[in-house]
Amino acid sequence: MDGLRISHDTSAFEVPATLDAGGRLTVACVAQALAMMDTHGLVLLTGLLSDAEADAGLALMQQTIADPDRARSAFASETDNHYVRRDFCSLPSSLEVKGFAAMLAQRLEGVIGEYCGRTRPVLEIATFTSYFGSSHQYIHRDPAGVISMFAAVEDVAPEQGGTVFVPGTHQYGGAEYAHGGAAYGLMELFRRRANARIFRHNLAKLWRMRRSSEAALAPGEFRDRVFSTKWDQHQPNLLRFLTGKNSQFSLHHLGPRTLWQLLRRGEALDALFQPVQAAPRKGTVILYRSDLLHAGPDNRTQRPRRFFGMSIARDHLAPKYWHDGYSPHPTLLADPLTFGDLLAAAPLKTPQPAEAAAG
Repeated sequence: MDGLRISHDTSAFEVPATLDAGGRLTVACVAQALAMMDTHGLVLLTGLLSDAEADAGLALMQQTIADPDRARSAFASETDNHYVRRDFCSLPSSLEVKGFAAMLAQRLEGVIGEYCGRTRPVLEIATFTSYFGSSHQYIHRDPAGVISMFAAVEDVAPEQGGTVFVPGTHQYGGAEYAHGGAAYGLMELFRRRANARIFRHNLAKLWRMRRSSEAALAPGEFRDRVFSTKWDQHQPNLLRFLTGKNSQFSLHHLGPRTLWQLLRRGEALDALFQPVQAAPRKGTVILYRSDLLHAGPDNRTQRPRRFFGMSIARDHLAPKYWHDGYSPHPTLLADPLTFGDLLAAAPLKTPQPAEAAAG
């Protein structure tokens, strides 16, 4: 989205994945990744999955998406889910899903283990699909104390809605003292300005979609996305904006003092906070701190954008906050998993290139 001045160059946050004889990241690779996580709040580990492994993950996701009784997520944008603009749904704790999650956890143990103890719960294993006409999420933070990942099971183009991150906006001890002690205030000021532009972008796009043959609005969709009284934190809902009932962005966020600060500090915000959109190649895995400012953009193509996702708690997380940002599958609730369980589980086996060619 042009109004956000987003960079598509993620090279400064990428680390090529190198594995040791045991199939885990090498010590040197772990050190590089941890430096990225501590400094920027995220790291893109390129080539962590082979094509065959990524294909196996995609197949697991497609099985779930094809199930009419799948467990849809209760966060992000319920309106987008309802009108099939997005399909965010949790994956069942089947042997295959646990095996794929175990493969990722074991390969990334050196990085994740720096933050998450073995007894920490797996909060969610999910698939995130975005279709043409989806909304652009507001810039937000997820509940703190979590390490999350997105695994690219196919190439993602920027126009498909690869996640936007704002590097360096994660929260940690002493972070608020940066930028002359005004770090958190400046981050919030940046977030409000960005969300005003996202609000405008979503409204303009919905107005164009009213007469679009490519992404025609369903009956009642314009009302639900613009004038509905329903709870949804990521729609350009004018009623909830005006009445202040959207915690992500409302009229209350644009008072005279905020507008004056935006006018006075606009150039400084551009220099301090530079959003980057991660449109990863197949096999790349993105790790990020949950409290890093980020957003899921709209998909502006006819090709679905799919990610495999997983989140693991770093700290004790009260159930209320768990369910504010994560939607565990009923099977995961019935039979909880920890990070240690994934490290001990049998990883999913996929054909090696030589085996596939022989077959």
